[in-house]
Amino acid sequence: MSDILAQYRIPAEPYYRPVADEVTLFEAAYAAKMPLMLKGPTGCGKTRFVEHMAWWLGKPLVTVACNEDMTASDLVGRFLLDASGTRWQDGPLAFAARHGAICYLDEVVEARQDTTVVIHPLTDKRRALPLEKKGEFLRAHPDFHLVISYNPGYQSLMKDLKQSTKQRFGALDFHYPAHAVESEIVADEAKIDVATADKLVAIAERSRNLKGHGLDEGLSTRMLIHAGELIARGVAPLAACRVALVRPITDDPDMRDALDAAVATFF
Repeated sequence: MSDILAQYRIPAEPYYRPVADEVTLFEAAYAAKMPLMLKGPTGCGKTRFVEHMAWWLGKPLVTVACNEDMTASDLVGRFLLDASGTRWQDGPLAFAARHGAICYLDEVVEARQDTTVVIHPLTDKRRALPLEKKGEFLRAHPDFHLVISYNPGYQSLMKDLKQSTKQRFGALDFHYPAHAVESEIVADEAKIDVATADKLVAIAERSRNLKGHGLDEGLSTRMLIHAGELIARGVAPLAACRVALVRPITDDPDMRDALDAAVATFF
């Protein structure tokens, strides 16, 4: 019999460097069936952490990239018409709840609030999902776990979670790692030497000091890995940083010049 969850299983251990007690806390939350909310800047490792924990716990992972056009039916499911007539197809949330997977709603604040409220019955003692169109009250599998993430730096009155949603979750704060730890991560992921990774992290730290002073966000760990991968392939460091770090993050000529100067300081 084929494994319906096979494509959602993590085949090999994803590299993740713990920075505090987040692994222990996630394990405890999973055991307690407590939904979790991961908060932190873009590219700081939230998604990689969820992938690592799914592998660590041996559970399949269903990931949903939330967006403003996503409807409740996109999450829950809908009837489809095919050659045999109509058939019901579970959405990713219902699929994970039915079969016992970890469901990860990435950047959940990008979804409309009238969409995210469908998760409420799954995040309290009911642990159920009413499929009203199908006439089914779906009780979640014991292994089901719900995880959401968002970037508090992008919060606004129009894009934030309702308190009625937030208070259903435990929360873990994520930040960019300490310098030495981030250098270790970049070196391992990009397959470059630690000295080069150290320079990339130093550039990122300068950019993060400019958040709110010309930049909406500083350079993320993900961007440093991209730059490191280019360097590992023989691209000159200045060019790699220009392509992977400076040009993606801003279109302002003065800010680009400032960041280019910071890169030149280290390379």
